[in-house]
Amino acid sequence: MRNLTLFSSILSVFVLFSCGNEVKKTEPELEVVTVDTSEKEVYKAAPTEVTFTDPKVADVYQNYINLKTALVNTDAGQTSKEATELMTSLANIGVEEDVLLAANQILDATDVEVQRRAFVAVTTAVEKMIEGKIESGVVYKQYCPMAFDFKGGFWLSNSKEINNPYFGDKMLKCGKVDSEIKQL
Repeated sequence: MRNLTLFSSILSVFVLFSCGNEVKKTEPELEVVTVDTSEKEVYKAAPTEVTFTDPKVADVYQNYINLKTALVNTDAGQTSKEATELMTSLANIGVEEDVLLAANQILDATDVEVQRRAFVAVTTAVEKMIEGKIESGVVYKQYCPMAFDFKGGFWLSNSKEINNPYFGDKMLKCGKVDSEIKQL
């Protein structure tokens, strides 16, 4: 994106100075440069430094973080794959049916916006699951006020750094740390 902006700026300056009123005897050759915008930055989650009293809760949390990261990257295919892993860990711990339905909706959806809406219910369930189960470390509960037409949305993170799963690249840093979840 920066390359495209830089190219546009250079081209604008060139056109501005080359379009004077005087007639030039020789026309400069323009070289068209194609900028590859298909390659976007892939975001990775911060390392998980929090430990839990229950290894099954640790599995659920790690799979949740992987799912959130796929949403940050706006990758519907990877999000579906991560939802499969999360569903397995949720089934191993035993959760209410509505959580499994939300995770299954993420798995089945090919539209990342549908996946993001279902992610809200998964976040709420995982938050309840980890409360009181942290042995050491901190989980950051983050919030974006602009998500879902300004209704807002929460997510959990390994770090204070904001990587918004509800907007991805569009508004990656939109949000704030709402609270910290840590050992009681």
